Amino acid sequence: MDINADATIPAAWRMLDDPREWADFSRPAPGGPACLQSSLVIGGMWCAACAIAIEDALHATQGVLQARVSAASGRASVVWSSDLVKPSDWATVIQRLGYSALPANDMHALEQRRRESRKALWRWLVAGLCMMQVMMYAYPAYIARPGDLSAEMEHLLRWASWVLTLPVLLFSCGPFFRGALRDLSHRRVGMDLPVALGVAITFAVSSAGTFNPQGIFGREVFFDSLTMFVFFLLTGRWLELRLRERTAGALEAALNRLPDNVQRQRPDGTFETVAPRRLAVGDTLRVLAGQAFAADGVVVLGETRVDQSLLTGESKPVARGPGTRVVAGSHNLSSPVHVRVERVGGQTRYAQIVALVQNASLSKPRLALLADRMAKPFLIFVLLAAAGACAFWWERDPQHALMVAVAVLIVTCPCALSLATPAAMLASAGSMARAGVLVQRLRALEALASVDSLVFDKTGTLTSDLLVARIVHLRDGVAGADALAMAGALTRHSLHPVACAITQACTAGSGARACTADEIREHSGQGLTGRVVPADSGLGPRRMRLGSAAFCGLPHPAPGHAQTFLCDQAGWLATFELEQHIRADARATVQALLQEGIAVHLLSGDDGNAARQVAAQLGITELRFGCSPDQKLAYLYRQRAQGHRVAMVGDGLNDAPVLAAADVSFAFGRAVPLLQSQADFVLPGERLAPVVQTLLRARATMRIVRQNLCWALVYNLACVPLAVLGWLPAWLAGLGMAASSLLVVLNALRLSGDMPDLEAR
Repeated sequence: MDINADATIPAAWRMLDDPREWADFSRPAPGGPACLQSSLVIGGMWCAACAIAIEDALHATQGVLQARVSAASGRASVVWSSDLVKPSDWATVIQRLGYSALPANDMHALEQRRRESRKALWRWLVAGLCMMQVMMYAYPAYIARPGDLSAEMEHLLRWASWVLTLPVLLFSCGPFFRGALRDLSHRRVGMDLPVALGVAITFAVSSAGTFNPQGIFGREVFFDSLTMFVFFLLTGRWLELRLRERTAGALEAALNRLPDNVQRQRPDGTFETVAPRRLAVGDTLRVLAGQAFAADGVVVLGETRVDQSLLTGESKPVARGPGTRVVAGSHNLSSPVHVRVERVGGQTRYAQIVALVQNASLSKPRLALLADRMAKPFLIFVLLAAAGACAFWWERDPQHALMVAVAVLIVTCPCALSLATPAAMLASAGSMARAGVLVQRLRALEALASVDSLVFDKTGTLTSDLLVARIVHLRDGVAGADALAMAGALTRHSLHPVACAITQACTAGSGARACTADEIREHSGQGLTGRVVPADSGLGPRRMRLGSAAFCGLPHPAPGHAQTFLCDQAGWLATFELEQHIRADARATVQALLQEGIAVHLLSGDDGNAARQVAAQLGITELRFGCSPDQKLAYLYRQRAQGHRVAMVGDGLNDAPVLAAADVSFAFGRAVPLLQSQADFVLPGERLAPVVQTLLRARATMRIVRQNLCWALVYNLACVPLAVLGWLPAWLAGLGMAASSLLVVLNALRLSGDMPDLEAR
């Protein structure tokens, strides 16, 4: 395929070949500095066969490394090398297939969808008006007794019906014929082909009966049936288009939060209006009440309240004033503020969330992949079945044989089968995004629906990051302030909640001599080691350990408060007691999971005192403590070997291996990027309730998917024999095809409502 013909390159994409524009619709992708991933909105795509055709063509384009296309969401993701190809090159490939492509955040993408919706409405209105007129002319033939209608009058009514059918054929059926010709020109079978063949055969047979009433096709004409089933098909398609926009659009609406323009301060103190992509770090913005923040930054002037529910899952507005941070995608609710920009574009938290959700909307669950694979063979079967039915009936009645073939072609179009899974899962993804749950992989909904065990990490997940450390025991001759200073020297560079608590206690303390530490090493789930040098001390450097009793080589402590220990070469030096704050909704979340039949487990790297205390307060009976990452992984494998399907919720770097190995995984809170990359769901807030909400929504999603698949299967098994036997007229076949697709989308739309409220249970 020649992709260098400039005449075929979309004008909008020629401008986007400028590397300075790439950041607006692309972001770096794994594979090297020249690899980019671009998000697109595809126009004119209707079915799974369209998506597969676009993917195949893009994969065959030099420089395109990966392509994923979703017919249900109308979106595509293209990974490409800027050294080998330009955006206009692969955009031309899409255009030559008969589709349009726009950057996902392009202002014209919404207008394109509106334009397509208006055209669909006009086609439907023309088909409906002509159908009513044709039915009016056909009515006398249905009620007339022999001799009531003269041959001239009957012939006149046929000609009038023929004339009124032409607008339906040439205008209303345009998408069917264009799609069929596009598929045939590329030697593939699509879902428009059976419809186009059915319409063309019906019109040809009826036209032959009109032009030559004495011929083999002159006994009856089917203009009324043709206009009726076109009207039914277009009714179903228009309603389905609107419903799919609402379903897939729920996801888009939750993410389209950046403003079209922002007010940036000039050096002279005045403000200018610029596009968000023109912002740079250090710029000062004026954000009015009701507007969204376009970048991450710090408030430098003014006080307000901010809605950041998409990013944290918290529905309550938060106060923001000078010195506090705001994030892109959140909304200013109260008063104007000035914000100094710290992160822009793909570096913002908002951009990372958008990337997560866009990837999720393009991922294909196992059931959807199965339906896509079945679509093409099924269409070939439909064509063969129609040809076989026509051949069977031809000797008895050629006119009836052709109409039987039309009924088979129309009634068996597998649109409902292809929409059954993606429509339901996209509806769920949209409702989850509004609730602050980010779905990285749609296929995880299938796995989550069958989970019977859920494993929680303790520190930072069931308990908040707020820990208070205090010394309860000391070695004789050691001052408490000195012990705290030595422990603080070890913990200063660690992000573990226990280490942060000791660092905070050390910072708040007084009277301690300053200490330094080097050769620090963090042992995941166990503790810290390093060489500590006490200042103004003749003792010299000490090799020290800070962590659990087992890590420090001490006897197992008695049950009680959570503790961590400090040791040097001489042995135990100090004991720190840690007071943990269990998250407000942790107990309600655990109890809700137990009520749903989910076995709840607690895995912790801390000692048994802390783990038992938390487990007892939450009602968890299955717990393991003092676990290293390897031990957590082994525990997970044992559970799976016993036939359990396990979900994991964690927030720390040491949870990354077990999250990657779990059947389903949740990255909770401010989890590190590595952890988020391994997780199926990301919960950016501070609440655990979305874990239960997501489980319930996953189960509801799979119920809807099974209902949709069963309906599509039953519909085809029931209608195909009726059509082959000649008992199903063409107009009823069109009604059945439209109704089946519409029913699938309407059923999936039930999932687009708000997530179930745990507190209302």
